[in-house]
Amino acid sequence: MKIEVKKLNAQKRYNGRLDFEYEPSENSCLVPLCGIEGKVNCSAEYEIYSDDSVGVKLTVKYLLKGQCSYCLNDAQKFIERTFDILFVTEDDRENYIYDGNSINLKTAVDDAILFSQPNILLCREDCTGIDINNK
Repeated sequence: MKIEVKKLNAQKRYNGRLDFEYEPSENSCLVPLCGIEGKVNCSAEYEIYSDDSVGVKLTVKYLLKGQCSYCLNDAQKFIERTFDILFVTEDDRENYIYDGNSINLKTAVDDAILFSQPNILLCREDCTGIDINNK
């Protein structure tokens, strides 16, 4: 889950790809009554630029499982999102910072998981919620 920038620069390998599984923390899910099932599959395509900044195309894939936000029935949704991220060596208040040697992707992956989640989880697209008039 690390990109060894200094080592890759020395080897003149300025781009590549990492594939890995990530174990999310228990509080990684923001959707009420839901959680992430199993591990998150991640891929990171990186490119090292001449100014030592590193562009990363980070993709996260996982299964969100829990109760429907409208009717409380069982629900699940496969999530797949891709984010374009830039790592820089000096704080510009807009991008991720790294020390110029290596990049640990943990914070970026945690953020990608949070930003990829829907506001609600539905059991089906046309769920209208609990029918209180149904006897």
